Amino acid sequence: MDAPIEITPTVWQLPFPVGHVYLVALPDDGYAVVDTGVPGSAPAILDALARLGGRPGQLRQIVLTHFHLDHMGSAADLAAATGARILAGALDVPYVRGAAPEPTPAFTPMERSLYEGVMADLAAAEVPPLRHTEVDVALHDGDTLDGWGEPVRVLHVPGHTPGGIALHLPTSRLLFPGDIIATSPDGSRAILGPGNVAREEAVASFRRLAALDDVDTVCVPHGVPLRTGVRAVLAAATPEKDWL
Repeated sequence: MDAPIEITPTVWQLPFPVGHVYLVALPDDGYAVVDTGVPGSAPAILDALARLGGRPGQLRQIVLTHFHLDHMGSAADLAAATGARILAGALDVPYVRGAAPEPTPAFTPMERSLYEGVMADLAAAEVPPLRHTEVDVALHDGDTLDGWGEPVRVLHVPGHTPGGIALHLPTSRLLFPGDIIATSPDGSRAILGPGNVAREEAVASFRRLAALDDVDTVCVPHGVPLRTGVRAVLAAATPEKDWL
């Protein structure tokens, strides 16, 4: 795996073919991770942590923006290897735990084609089966995360999944949007993430995130992180028309 990409002095992107992961340095000499990639990604994440000078036991938190395979896929393995706590949106907790059948996305034809291609690629790569996991902390809209050294607001952003969350760090002017916001391959456009269980809700969540003040960096899980001209890029987005 390539070296972690520095986004800010305390945030690094770990690019994966499907579903980027972000590492965050915490002030207590620990780390948090936002999402965990597909199953089998834990060794690469731990390698990235080591490149930053961290040890497995320093991973304190595993924050899942939602339950999909490419986001919670390695949470169980990472928690077992590090002892980190797993945090997820309250309404997604049953799906992370495997206590309820996952709701099916309402794919547009374009989204279905993309999804089938991605799943074929994962099968060809012999990605291991998903392991569900316990969740230590269920997060709700308006919650704040402990131990990050600055305020971290939890935003409930339903639509992609019932309990999807975003993390807003106003001091760093940084946003982890989950799959509500993706970018085009060249990073010039912000687009609605594909494969939503409730498209209108997802569009409303996109608009809520796009309207946030104090955002200069958007750490998207799919595409290129937004780091310049973010306000203009988000204002120009047309999520209502994406993937149709």
